[in-house]
Amino acid sequence: MTDVVRIVDVVDECYDTKTFVFEWGAEVRPGQFVMVWVPGVDEIPMSVSGIDGNRKSITVKAIGEATRAIHQLKAGDHLRIRGPFGNGFDLGCGEMLIIGGGVGTAAIMPAVKATGADTIIAARSDRDVIMESVASGSAGSLWIATDDGSRGFHGNAVQLMRERIAEKHYDCVLACGPEVMLWFTYKACEELGVDCQLSLERYMKCGAGVCGCCVMDDSRVCRDGPVFTRDQLSKLTEFGKSKRDACGRVVSFR
Repeated sequence: MTDVVRIVDVVDECYDTKTFVFEWGAEVRPGQFVMVWVPGVDEIPMSVSGIDGNRKSITVKAIGEATRAIHQLKAGDHLRIRGPFGNGFDLGCGEMLIIGGGVGTAAIMPAVKATGADTIIAARSDRDVIMESVASGSAGSLWIATDDGSRGFHGNAVQLMRERIAEKHYDCVLACGPEVMLWFTYKACEELGVDCQLSLERYMKCGAGVCGCCVMDDSRVCRDGPVFTRDQLSKLTEFGKSKRDACGRVVSFR
């Protein structure tokens, strides 16, 4: 069933990304997502980027027709959503290092606020960094990494993760971001003997495990994920290598 929720605030995160805060009484766990219906355009999956009682939020990067349509909405307008879906993060895994890359930072922010764990936000450049103010108010320590060196650590999230882990013990890494980042995060965690939980993204039409568009091997990302453990990831032969398009065809990343 689709719920109609009222937008109460819109926050400009950067030049192409906005956070939409809305009133919704559903119980949501960090790492879960919703399906957002844009009438006449499409229905798309969006991670829940904020959980504050009856106030929830999604953070939207304008990259397609549906997301650009959402960007036109203002406080007082309404969103049409289904969910929440997915399994979310296990926040009882010990000392955590939480990593967000690009717009994937939105998906990890509820876990940062719930745990106060050390956090890395990675982006292409200073102008692409999002949700820093939210993280800085909750994270034990916060580090920024930019590919071009325009802010903080000059390099990518995985390089900075290795530096942090060399200086402090962590039991588990939680991360969401581009799949290439997640693949190398997983490989680094394997090498370093650190557990991890990674939130993956795949093409989703239904969010309920019916359509099969988000299948990876024998797992459905919308139902069995989007968060997968290191052990689960080790069994996914398509992780880091391929995805499926809107017609279900396998598309290689390389």
